Amino acid sequence: MAELWFWLLALMLAVYAVLDGFDFGVGMLHFVVAKTQAERDTLLRSIGPVWDGNEVWLVAAGGTLFAAFPALYATAFSGFYLPLMIVLWLLFFRALGIELRHQLHSPLWRHAWDVAFSGASLLLAVFFGAALGNLVRGLPLDERGEFFEPLWTDFRVEEVTGILDWYTVLVGVTATVALALHGALWLSLKTDAELRDRAQVVVQRAWPALVVLTALTTVASAIVQPRLLGNVTRYPVGLVLPLLALGGLVGARAFAKRRPLPAFLSSSAFVLGLIGCAALAIFPNALPARVPGRELTLHAAAAATPTLSKMLVWWLPGMLVAAAYSYVIYTRLPRTFLTGEDPH
Repeated sequence: MAELWFWLLALMLAVYAVLDGFDFGVGMLHFVVAKTQAERDTLLRSIGPVWDGNEVWLVAAGGTLFAAFPALYATAFSGFYLPLMIVLWLLFFRALGIELRHQLHSPLWRHAWDVAFSGASLLLAVFFGAALGNLVRGLPLDERGEFFEPLWTDFRVEEVTGILDWYTVLVGVTATVALALHGALWLSLKTDAELRDRAQVVVQRAWPALVVLTALTTVASAIVQPRLLGNVTRYPVGLVLPLLALGGLVGARAFAKRRPLPAFLSSSAFVLGLIGCAALAIFPNALPARVPGRELTLHAAAAATPTLSKMLVWWLPGMLVAAAYSYVIYTRLPRTFLTGEDPH
């Protein structure tokens, strides 16, 4: 049951990364793709009906983590206290940037909240990517199974690490470029005319950079976390995950110009594959350690087996409701958000 819940939790986080990931991408491109206030309004309308619903998957993943892996929840939230507070503030400012910009008819007011929305989206992509890098790299767990990381130390990957080092910064940059591409493909799908053309330019420029960064991150991950290659050998079915990421990366470029929906779905597959590869890298541990033997295993982190079994009774219908809600909202979106169109 612990292994089942590990992969269910990984799936929820991967779905969140796909859905809220293009919101982050749109935010990052807020001043790159849109040149006028009307165009920025159009970008926000393209995510307006879905961005808050997308965050349901993050909230649900947090609740699942608390119920299924209480020891993991306690250790991770205490050790990552500083970045979690930073992420919380960034989530606040991203939401406030979307909701408050229309409250006053002042160019300065709108511009300030547009900057908050765009900057928070960029930093969230960096921090979420760095967090993923921390998990893959391993944490400085002590003899008691506890840890606390400063924001950075000397940027080297040693026994004692900071949240930011050369590896986690690389993963953070890779995640940022990946979500920028993801957001650009969403805009190619949902906007028209000049906005769509500018989004296509971003796709053309971001894709080669993402290919290089993905290759570098793959090699670096194999170096800092040898378990990754061992798990691919130990669990051959795990090969599906890197193949999914590779296929998604190729498809995003192949379909980008003429078939925006398959291109966006390919980008989604790439994000899913990356999150899956990260989960495979640390399995069967809940928290890997820099010092071998100090890992927090899934079974040590998980709740009792009867509790995990009973959780499925409420988790399955809850997730079906969330998935149905997402399906209904996305299928009711306009095919294209037109620049200058009355949002009402």
